[in-house]
Amino acid sequence: MTKTPPSIPLRVALSALPVVLVGWGGSFATRPRIESWYEALAKPSFTPPNWLFGPAWAVLYVAMGIAAYRLWSRPPSPPRRRALALFYAQLALNGAWSFAFFGAQSPELGLVVILPLLALILVCIRLFWPIDRAAAALFAPYAAWVGFATALNVAIMVLNR
Repeated sequence: MTKTPPSIPLRVALSALPVVLVGWGGSFATRPRIESWYEALAKPSFTPPNWLFGPAWAVLYVAMGIAAYRLWSRPPSPPRRRALALFYAQLALNGAWSFAFFGAQSPELGLVVILPLLALILVCIRLFWPIDRAAAALFAPYAAWVGFATALNVAIMVLNR
């Protein structure tokens, strides 16, 4: 017997609220450090301007929320349960990176968090694909951005030793 998916309001809440909280929490750790600590760091030539990070993350968080909503909208199953568990695991690492890199002012600690984050994003894409291809596709730009952020994190770490 297959259970019916949660109601639309519950799916929206389960999809959007955690993403919004992680985005808000990350900005709480990041904003106070941008004009002081981060600005003083040596950065590679491929560093985007500071104003680009906010809009880029906003788009990525919306895409994450939509992907989660699409997964919550599918009938319950062990693959969907695993995909959602990994979705929330990567989301936790996403939030943890801001506290590691900016909050602790540690590119080294940021790297310790962002490497498993990138791996989990790629696993999510693989797990989402058979359940909902659009959800998997919504994670592709996120994977690319976090891959870029990983390179930026490594470069900042090396340049500031």
